[in-house]
Amino acid sequence: MSLPPIISIDPLRRLPEAQIVVPGSKSITNRALILAAQANGKSRLEGALWSDDTQVMVACLQRLGYEIEILADASEPSNRTLIVEGRAGQIPEGGTLDEPVDLFVGNAGTAARFLLAFLCLGAGCYRLHGVDRMHERPQAALVHALRQLGYRIDSPEDKLPLVIHGGGRREATCQVDISESSQFASALLLASEHGGWSVEFTGRSLEQSPYVKMTQELIRQFGRCDDSFQIEPDASSGSYFWACNALGIDESAKTDSSGSELDVSVKNWPVSGWQIDAEFPRYLNCDDPLSRDRHLGDSIMTSIVLAARAPEKRSFVDLGRLRVQECERVKALRTELGRCGIVVEEVADTLIVEPGILQPALIETYDDHRIAMCFSVLALSASGIRIKDPSCVKKTFPTFYQKLATPAPNGLGVTVRDGETGAKLAGDDLVAR
Repeated sequence: MSLPPIISIDPLRRLPEAQIVVPGSKSITNRALILAAQANGKSRLEGALWSDDTQVMVACLQRLGYEIEILADASEPSNRTLIVEGRAGQIPEGGTLDEPVDLFVGNAGTAARFLLAFLCLGAGCYRLHGVDRMHERPQAALVHALRQLGYRIDSPEDKLPLVIHGGGRREATCQVDISESSQFASALLLASEHGGWSVEFTGRSLEQSPYVKMTQELIRQFGRCDDSFQIEPDASSGSYFWACNALGIDESAKTDSSGSELDVSVKNWPVSGWQIDAEFPRYLNCDDPLSRDRHLGDSIMTSIVLAARAPEKRSFVDLGRLRVQECERVKALRTELGRCGIVVEEVADTLIVEPGILQPALIETYDDHRIAMCFSVLALSASGIRIKDPSCVKKTFPTFYQKLATPAPNGLGVTVRDGETGAKLAGDDLVAR
């Protein structure tokens, strides 16, 4: 069995003392897979995330002819050890114009963009497509950059679905506008060594693009490692557990009998500096406007929802990129907080959240894993918040609800219920599939 269509979560009466293990970073896993495919010989990726977004990347690479061994990870059921047989920049399989190699990327932006550039190194035709939302998401800047390099990309609207004509190595220079997505730059950088490409960025600076800096650092680190690479925990996923400390749950009970603080933390918190969301704990109680460009990545969504429980009004700026991700996230956050009785003002790409008394609500998740997880955290502090389509968390964190229900210190020990029958859910029934 799996999660029912609607769930409810019993509020926490007090915070447990807990240290949670979260799965590996999606961003690092999918970058590492592309680098491993281009390496010469076997690469062992430890702690790799095993979720929808990474599974589609693995499936696409296997469809292209790469051998990938998939081993269980004893420390985290949502992780795997992946052993990839690299081909030194060569892509084994290539189709024809009449019968291109067909590759499905679901709604995984990293898989779509990274493969789009990578497939140009091949010697055949490849058709890249996904779910309807993926076909709406922007790709034009990356397509234009690849055409500057001399590759043929067939797509009337410069979006998925599209057909890539592999042309192998081409010594050339391109410019790419990364104002809509830094993944365009990362896609080009990941394949640039074997492609012979020189890449120039426009639209924003590297200081405003922490995910591009992540890609550059990962390329350097991957080149220095031997055949084993450790993938660090996903900081965006960790934000949901750090957020529990700022929900205002039974403040009088936040110390145990010895006077020690009782709080929730995440094990092996990243210290590499690669993930901007590793800064999330620093901004838990920040009163200044938080920026999606300068302060946090996807975890700014956690901060926005958390603002409903803040002591005073809070502002969040530079949210434009949230509009073109898994759903129109700015609108979704404003709408769903409104269902909970929270007043949210939307001005251009800014949200201003006025804290208030949370009301019972049925949360629409828009097939967006982060909307589901953000509002599930909010449900820990108020009765009557139910979550539709909770299984959408399988995109990056299939065991999220299992972590919530696991007794401390490995989880929060909350009760998750079938939102229609009220029946308590446990064990594998809490895993998103």
